[in-house]
Amino acid sequence: MGLLVNEPNAVKAIKADVKNFNFYYGQKQAVKDVNFSVYQNKVTALIGPSGCGKSTLLRSLNRIHDLYKGFKTEGEVILHPEQINILDKSIDPTFVRMRVGMVFQKPNPFPKSIYENVVYGLKIRGLKKRALLEQKCEESLKAAGLWDEVKDRLDQLATGLSGGQQQRLCIARALAVEPDLLLLDEPTSALDPISTSVIEDLVIELKNKVTILIVTHNLQQAARCSDFTAFMYLGELIEFGETNKLFTKPQNVKTENYITGRFG
Repeated sequence: MGLLVNEPNAVKAIKADVKNFNFYYGQKQAVKDVNFSVYQNKVTALIGPSGCGKSTLLRSLNRIHDLYKGFKTEGEVILHPEQINILDKSIDPTFVRMRVGMVFQKPNPFPKSIYENVVYGLKIRGLKKRALLEQKCEESLKAAGLWDEVKDRLDQLATGLSGGQQQRLCIARALAVEPDLLLLDEPTSALDPISTSVIEDLVIELKNKVTILIVTHNLQQAARCSDFTAFMYLGELIEFGETNKLFTKPQNVKTENYITGRFG
C-alpha cells in the first residue's frame, strides 16, 4: 500500500477509527483499504486531486450512500468511546446522522425559518419544549458565529440569507444535535473570499466543541485549519500525519508532488 503514518508526538484521544475501509460503486472500487484515526477535538483534512475518493469516504461516515442503490462498503468505522461500528447495517442511519453531522459543498438551508432550520434535528429527536428549543437555537447560532446577525429575524426564511450566512446556518443546524463528529465537504468552495475566511476561523474555533473532518481542494486552507492531514490518491490513503509535518516534510514522493503542485 505504501501508506506512511506520522504518529503525533503526544498520545491524543481518538474519536473514530477508520479500519480497512473499501467502497464500491457497482464493480468499480472507489476507495481502497483506508486506515486512519480521527483525533478528538482536532481538525483532520482530507486532501487529494478530484476523483481520489475523499468525498466518497467522508459521506460514508454519515451513511449518505444509504439513500442510493448500487454501492457496497467493507471494513469498519468505530466511534469511540462506545466502540460502535457506524457502518453496521443493524444501526439506524438516522442514529448515525445524529452522531455524525454533515455540511455540504453548497449551502442547503431548508425552505423554513432560520429558527426552524436550527431546531429541525432536535424536533426529530422528540424535543418539544419551546424554551429548551429556543436555548439550543441561540447556543448553536452563537457557536456558528451567526447569532448577532440573525437574532432579530429568526422567523424569516433562511433562504433570504447570504451564501456565507446560509453555510454558517447549516453548521449551526448540524451543531444543534451535539454530534460527535462534524463532517465538512468542501464547505467554502461556493463562497467568496471574505465568507471563506469567516468559515475557516469558525472551523478553528469549533474544534474546542466538536471533532471535525474536512474535505478541501484548497491546500492553503488545509494548512491553515487542520491539525492532521490525510492525502488520498486514486482511492488510496497515501500519507497521514500532523499537518505541519506532512506539508513541510512529506514522506512519500506522491504527497510531495501534490503539495508542490506538480500534479493534481
